[in-house]
Amino acid sequence: MTFRLCRNLVLFSWLAGFTPTFPVAICLCKLYFCHLNTIDHFFCDFAPFLELACSDISTVKMLAFAFSFIFTFFPFIIIIVSYASIINTILKIKTEKGRQKAFSTCSSHLAVVSLYYGTLFILYGVPSKKQSSDINKILSLLYTIVTPLLNPIIYSLKNQEIGRAFRKIFKNFS
Repeated sequence: MTFRLCRNLVLFSWLAGFTPTFPVAICLCKLYFCHLNTIDHFFCDFAPFLELACSDISTVKMLAFAFSFIFTFFPFIIIIVSYASIINTILKIKTEKGRQKAFSTCSSHLAVVSLYYGTLFILYGVPSKKQSSDINKILSLLYTIVTPLLNPIIYSLKNQEIGRAFRKIFKNFS
């Protein structure tokens, strides 16, 4: 990997992160807020923040929906196509034990990806008239806290030493 390629990858990732949020942030700055300044949420999430606005939020919602759809849907499609290719390759493995081991490795990652993208699609990709505030909070917790917490647990359990240590701990509690 050359320095130039590394620099370009970093620039692309920064631009890909800021490009969809910049127009939405500009539109948010132009909104007027006349309600209480308390957001009924665990953190300053987009939907509860918009509920405080007393000016027209249709442009912001349309921009946010378009960008969230583009920047969530296409990576999800790439992941699905990748997994279709991986599954196709796994099915060509001759031994059942080899197929089982490969599926076991992929299934945990696919579960976390499905949880993450599923909650993102429900929260930001599916336009809803009035989603329950409690459901919104739970879904937000899923993709901001639960998914990142699951990643190290799932991937470390693949390590045999860590798996044995967990089994030993749970044996002591039984």
